[in-house]
Amino acid sequence: MKNIATFLFLMLFVAKVNAQVFIEKATIEYEITQNIKKTMGSGDWAEMMGDKLPKFKIGYYNLTFADNKSVYKFSSWKEKDKLGPWLGKEDNTIWFNDFNTLRTSVEKDLIGSKVNVEDSITPLEWRLTSENRMIAGFNCKKAVAKIFDSVYVFAFYAEDIMIPAGPASINGLPGAILGVTIPRLFTSWIATKVSVNNIDVSGLKPFNPKKSYTNVTLKNFIDERSKDWWSGDDSDDSKQQKNRFVWGMLL
Repeated sequence: MKNIATFLFLMLFVAKVNAQVFIEKATIEYEITQNIKKTMGSGDWAEMMGDKLPKFKIGYYNLTFADNKSVYKFSSWKEKDKLGPWLGKEDNTIWFNDFNTLRTSVEKDLIGSKVNVEDSITPLEWRLTSENRMIAGFNCKKAVAKIFDSVYVFAFYAEDIMIPAGPASINGLPGAILGVTIPRLFTSWIATKVSVNNIDVSGLKPFNPKKSYTNVTLKNFIDERSKDWWSGDDSDDSKQQKNRFVWGMLL
């Protein structure tokens, strides 16, 4: 009797393993929520704009992947008419990652200029935890990392989706990242759906520009172009606004 029970248990275990489906090609839609009033700080301009802007800015981005390559780009804003021409401007940045060659290619609209970044992918140093959460129908595990030396990133990844990609430059986990929170940017990303049919892979390729920056030279460019924006104001609020601007441009 004991042998029969053991045999049945093994058969059920094998059936469960065989039934598990790993996704290697799909499009993930993310809803991104940013508390724009908190990002504005507490200065005169923030006080002046106070009731003229919504508390949250919500948008949708898509991550498409296949053959261990991914492209992430903007789709639309929710309630665009409430954001105005500045906040409601389309985000034309496109992130391409090739996890076979560990190279990244990014095309950015940056401070009035279009720039390209060509560099190696630098996976974050993640600390895996035992916490779990269901996102878009997938069981996800939690991980924690730091970017820009001191900015914490909290992420949830799905091992059933077999690519180490995520929103923007957040990557490097053993499965697609379906949820991200960066408290110091007052921003969160959450996958709303994962589509596996009719996937357009035509954009899964690097940009190959004539001129490009590395991650280091891009930061130098941003620092130079924005150095006078907060000059004369040494308040903590001003420093935090500048940091958030730079972090957002480099993300």
